[in-house]
Amino acid sequence: MIFNRTHLHSLLAAATLLTTAAKAQDKPLTYPDEKHFRNIRQLTFGGDNAEAYFGFDNEHVTFQRTDAKDGVPCDQIFYGTIPASGKKKFSYKLVSTGKGRTTCAYLMPDMKHFLYASTHMAADSCPPVPDRSKIKKYVWPIYDSYDIYVADLKGNITKRLTNTPGYDAEGTVSPDGKKIVFTSMRNGDIDLYTMNIDGTDVKQITTTTGYDGGACFSPDSKMITWRASRPKTEEQVKEYKDLLAQGLVMPTNMEVFVANADGSNARQVTSLGKANWAPSFAPDGKRLIFASNHEHERGFPFNLYLVNIDGTGLERISNDAGFDAFPMFSPDGKKLIFSSNRNNGGNRDTNVFICDWVE
Repeated sequence: MIFNRTHLHSLLAAATLLTTAAKAQDKPLTYPDEKHFRNIRQLTFGGDNAEAYFGFDNEHVTFQRTDAKDGVPCDQIFYGTIPASGKKKFSYKLVSTGKGRTTCAYLMPDMKHFLYASTHMAADSCPPVPDRSKIKKYVWPIYDSYDIYVADLKGNITKRLTNTPGYDAEGTVSPDGKKIVFTSMRNGDIDLYTMNIDGTDVKQITTTTGYDGGACFSPDSKMITWRASRPKTEEQVKEYKDLLAQGLVMPTNMEVFVANADGSNARQVTSLGKANWAPSFAPDGKRLIFASNHEHERGFPFNLYLVNIDGTGLERISNDAGFDAFPMFSPDGKKLIFSSNRNNGGNRDTNVFICDWVE
């Protein structure tokens, strides 16, 4: 038993999960104006499931999951096979160590290994979360104990790719299998770096003050897209640096950027205000899909949008009243996977959904 549950607890949980899944799949999971989504399926049921990313074969995914009642007190990495039909259950297994906190897993080209960031070398327990009653702002923690590792699908770590002071995380692999882009604080700011697939030849590719993260490559591996904050006034820069000194970043004002894969010709794509993040390329390499709350004064809900890489042609493509985010197309461009609060019975669960993509 992975999480030390009793056999009775496991059987009851499994029965509940299957019953919930059967009932949930009887409900429509899309809205009438979500014209790009067809044959949508809910893959997970319960807990907080996010950052589901396709492997190179279009059939397998990794994702991170938190579910305290299921013995997962903070994010761990899971691996599963996309069911061939909606009638089959999505089965997944733990592939991280089960220790510390993890984030941002991505399957390697051989489909036998994956990379991810973890804090497990610092402590077996989950790192502390920010006390927002004292900070009084919505912030993300930037744990300096995060490093990037490669592991096999049995959970055995086979290589440590980073070993520097400060945050190293948010790694993704180029479609040609040659490069990794990741986020690091090794220079004192949060910037993007690239390295070879084996961890060699590390290069810093962004230098502007502000948070640069969540980068991924275009289908031809020649470009990257990412989310970034750009504090401009003296007051904004001070607030950013003061929070960073506490290992925190405020993600409420971010825009989407693109650049060549080496960081050259960087340019801002969106100027929408609020939080625009989790971008990735559409199959044609000419558009981006991302999550945003810019249409809502209170900062919620988040929906998915398409935009051309020159910033034109903005199109809203999802319409849930909660949270739609972390969109990614399959390498063959036929499917879209994303995380959403839809169909969660009014609680806070975030689940993974997959659909056929229709232009």
